[in-house]
Amino acid sequence: MAEVEDKYSDNVDGAFYVDDQCIDCDLCRETASDNFTRNEDGGYSYVYKQPENDEERALCEEAMEGCPVEAIGENGAD
Repeated sequence: MAEVEDKYSDNVDGAFYVDDQCIDCDLCRETASDNFTRNEDGGYSYVYKQPENDEERALCEEAMEGCPVEAIGENGAD
């Protein structure tokens, strides 16, 4: 389960985030490419844009549910 206190500082403020458990598997970037991107130097994903509509939110939720190491969290902030 993702921990908000372990989230990467690259994440933009908002509901979704990626923490330091990310294994750079690319699932979130493939699922919700409008919201997740890769830190090339660190070799991990992070949220660069929070969802702006229902479709993007659904894709972020799908990425969170599919994350093999549960590195994606939703802290409930709007």
